[in-house]
Amino acid sequence: MSQQKLNTEVLLQSCTQGDRFAQAEIYNRYYKAMYNTALRIVKDSFEAEDVMQESFLNAFTKLDTFKGEVAFGAWLKRIVVNNSIHHYRKKQRNNEVSLGEVMHKVEDKDGVVTDHEFTNVQAQKVLETMKKLKDNYRISLTLHLIEGYDHEEICDIMEISYANCRTTISRAKESLRKKLREVCI
Repeated sequence: MSQQKLNTEVLLQSCTQGDRFAQAEIYNRYYKAMYNTALRIVKDSFEAEDVMQESFLNAFTKLDTFKGEVAFGAWLKRIVVNNSIHHYRKKQRNNEVSLGEVMHKVEDKDGVVTDHEFTNVQAQKVLETMKKLKDNYRISLTLHLIEGYDHEEICDIMEISYANCRTTISRAKESLRKKLREVCI
């Protein structure tokens, strides 16, 4: 067993006993990854921060339900994904406009583009284009390609059948390809 995993298990045990320092250490280890996961789903930095905070609170209050069958990070990520999807759907039902959308600025860069910057620009273009997909396409692609969930896990998260999941991901990829071709032309 690795030192990191053993240390995490000790910290989690301390968290169940209400140790605030252990909770802060767990938070510091996982907050960046959990924030990025939430951001890719809710599409707004302020809301992603809220979802992440709520998810950590949920995790710490329900830590006694963590059985250790999967890594703690995977368990926490599932909480973040579920909260993000729930938050996003709730926002869509209410047709809310986020503060991030109002404050969003597009900054243009001058100068020569290096290979690394070119690749980064391409990745940004793909992520921006993904935001234009239908919600179920964007969420399924995010879970599959970015978060690394398999089809069965996506079925559970999105509450759809396996066949529907495979079809949705396939159609989402094709829609993304089409939109990327339009952007590049």
